[in-house]
Amino acid sequence: MASTQFTPVARQSVSDTVLVQLREAILGGGYQPGDQLPPERELAQAFAVNRHAVREAVKRLQEAGFVQVVHGGGTRVLDVRRTAGLDLLGHLARMPDGALERLVRDGLEMRRCIGVDAARRGAERADVATRQAILVAAERYGDPSDVHADRDFWALVVDASDNLAFRLALNSLVESIDAQSELMDVLLADDRGDVLPHLDLAQAIADQDGERAAACADALLSQALTIHQARAGGRRRRPGRSA
Repeated sequence: MASTQFTPVARQSVSDTVLVQLREAILGGGYQPGDQLPPERELAQAFAVNRHAVREAVKRLQEAGFVQVVHGGGTRVLDVRRTAGLDLLGHLARMPDGALERLVRDGLEMRRCIGVDAARRGAERADVATRQAILVAAERYGDPSDVHADRDFWALVVDASDNLAFRLALNSLVESIDAQSELMDVLLADDRGDVLPHLDLAQAIADQDGERAAACADALLSQALTIHQARAGGRRRRPGRSA
């Protein structure tokens, strides 16, 4: 067999490094909406890279909704809450700041909203094969060693809804969950460990009962929010003070 010659691949390109630092500076408040980024030449000097690397990083920031490049007028920082997409969730989940509690709450609320309506739509739209696959996936919750049961189950439910926006949102939520895996293991413990409610939800979808499926999904996906609220409330109480 002829051998194929490969060349080493850098783990991260120079423009990737510049992108990460600029993105974190914007998300961390180093640049506010409306601020101008330093000129390309100054950024290249500050990062000790060539101007092409800076230009590529800024282009990607513009595509992600972080900045607006005006020809001849510099690069203006945008309000990412109004211009960025759901992929921002994953970046924010990795930021070392005090906004994590709010971000987790927001993500769990979004997870519940999407899951409830996906269950309803799935009951209405899924074909026989998909409904059967969801029933089989629900049974996997009975195996504690199956660490992917919860993720695979909800991916099937969301796919059954035949809603691409729901699926793309789920991808971003999964990325955020992976960024805070230890915390999410605690918050999602009840969701991941109880087979019967998932079987009830799967059966409702199989029976094409949209309202029952939505109610089952709401009960399941509210558990993590309840745990998060209890944890947040406990942290707000100071030691030595009565509740």
